[in-house]
Amino acid sequence: MPPRKDPDASVSVPSFYGAELRYKREEAGLTLEQLADGSFRGVPFLSQIERGERRMPVDLARHVDERLGTDGFFQRRCEDARKAKQSGHAEYFADVAEMERFAETIEDWAPMLVPGLLQTEVYARAIVRAAMPRATEEAVEKKVAARMTRATLFGQASPPSLWVVLDESVIRRPVLAPQGMTALLTHLTGKIRETRSILQIVPETASAHPFMMGMTRIMTFPDAPPVVYLESLHSGQLVDFPALVKQYRESYDLLRAAALPPEASLAMVEAAAEDFRNGKDTRRLD
Repeated sequence: MPPRKDPDASVSVPSFYGAELRYKREEAGLTLEQLADGSFRGVPFLSQIERGERRMPVDLARHVDERLGTDGFFQRRCEDARKAKQSGHAEYFADVAEMERFAETIEDWAPMLVPGLLQTEVYARAIVRAAMPRATEEAVEKKVAARMTRATLFGQASPPSLWVVLDESVIRRPVLAPQGMTALLTHLTGKIRETRSILQIVPETASAHPFMMGMTRIMTFPDAPPVVYLESLHSGQLVDFPALVKQYRESYDLLRAAALPPEASLAMVEAAAEDFRNGKDTRRLD
């Protein structure tokens, strides 16, 4: 058996939080299995928290406080650990950025923008600048760097399986100059093929469908219940109530049924990239 490796509590707030959890658990004489029992969370999930790699959600903090008799300590510290995990992301997205690294599947609906995991740096910078016109260059670059770093999850030993559904307008709206749009769409199709992900396009000719609303993401995990993330311009919301999550997943299935098949979708994106390359107007005319 390899020697035990204790977390260094001085590294960060989550590391301190995790080291304290391990100390209190062992002081109570409980194994990870015993502490996880009744929490709807797996042993790997708790182990990652103890190593400072993952944030403890409030429902688990409540369970831990009850089992360990810690008088609400872990519930009170949830906010500190969450803020420490932001790393350049908007506060409301920090938890999602952390969760996606541990997801088994990620299913995105993007009606307005190419999802962050598939963006180019130039596109990300244009989007951030448009949303934050008064921000300093330093603030913009920090957010761009954080967004680009997220794509490193594709290099993990077991990366999430990604399924993306885009509205057709996303690939036709000239957010960048033609050269930049060509690079973006080429990067998009390349990354989809490279990672064996699935891309579908909801054509502009499609009739009403279940997700005629803002950006939505569904994530499943091997050691925790699934969640839904909803995002608007300056806010986001995580939904974990099982009945609601089930409804969103059923609606996502209907959205997929309304979209073009994967190969036809990739062909449409490649055709749009070629149009940008040749200087054609990719927007459909009535």
